[in-house]
Amino acid sequence: MKSSRGKFRLIGLFLVLTLLLSLITACGGSKTTNEQSSGNGGDTGKSEGSSGAFSLEEMALYTGPDRHDKLVEAAKKEGGVMMYTSSPLPDAQKLAAAFEEKYGIKVDIWRAGSEDVLQRIISEAKAGKHTFDLVDTNGPELEALYREGVFQKVESPHQAELVPDAIPEHKEWIGTRINIFTQAYNTKLIKEEDLPKTWEDLLDPKWKGKLSVEAGDYDWFAGIISELGEDKVQLFKDIVTANDVSVRDGHTLLTELVASGEVPLALTIYNYKGEAMKNEGAPINWFTIGGSAIARPNGSGVSKNAPHPAAALLFYDFMISDAQDLLLEMDYVPTSAKAETNLNDMPIKMVDPAVVLDEQEKWKGLFEEVFIDKK
Repeated sequence: MKSSRGKFRLIGLFLVLTLLLSLITACGGSKTTNEQSSGNGGDTGKSEGSSGAFSLEEMALYTGPDRHDKLVEAAKKEGGVMMYTSSPLPDAQKLAAAFEEKYGIKVDIWRAGSEDVLQRIISEAKAGKHTFDLVDTNGPELEALYREGVFQKVESPHQAELVPDAIPEHKEWIGTRINIFTQAYNTKLIKEEDLPKTWEDLLDPKWKGKLSVEAGDYDWFAGIISELGEDKVQLFKDIVTANDVSVRDGHTLLTELVASGEVPLALTIYNYKGEAMKNEGAPINWFTIGGSAIARPNGSGVSKNAPHPAAALLFYDFMISDAQDLLLEMDYVPTSAKAETNLNDMPIKMVDPAVVLDEQEKWKGLFEEVFIDKK
């Protein structure tokens, strides 16, 4: 009996020790799982390379000579990237196709106007929904998203190849190209020698019913008035009163209306679009009134909760390296310091998106008062 009782005691002790070891192991495993899912729900913000998992922040701030190789390896494992954009869809598709051809990584695109892109991202962030990896849109909207805290700061070796105006101090978005506001005219309806040379020239009755402006260009107006002086707001009110300036929604639409002849002279187009249409044979050309053309950066930002972090950073680097030549071919003005184009061969006044955002209520109000409400 004693022998049997001893055996049972040993078996019982063994079972107790086994149970304790199982509990300890389970506790350790639970801690690791919680760390991986912290804040983002799953694997968002993490990527897998040959050296194991690393965070978006680690990848974004890494500038070692093997940065590109690490990003490519991890991005291929992620398999895709989601881009929100306000660029014309054919242009976004060209950039995506070039990236896919180079890396074999699929790019999904959601396209809308810049304001809609801004509102969708803010709404998703508030709902804790992390869908986009990278956004491509206007400078003021990018600055607004930075202030909403949705972006990841990025240090890229390619930033050194850009003009200084392309790089905000915080580095949470990057300028990939410059949109230059110029005027445009239909070459069948208006002779070059008859073009206005000053803003005062637009008071001439011959321009009645022939002028148009894009509906959201308060940042252009901020640049113009900042250069001319705030007393010139009245000049633009007088132009609108005298010659009935129409308002159109969308720069591409306005440029197309100039080419078709429905709008003989537009006051605010992006000159790259006018150049592209001219090169395709459309009866359109662009020019500048007064001293300087107003310009602002457009660019890209990486979501701090990117579902595909390595692919997002790889696309970011692509946009400020290989894609710069492609943007030039597409008649954009790239932010590369090496880019040479007639599109920026003029005096240019850059509008700071941060300043425009800080003074948005003022300039938006003035723009609407002059061109939309026509007070």
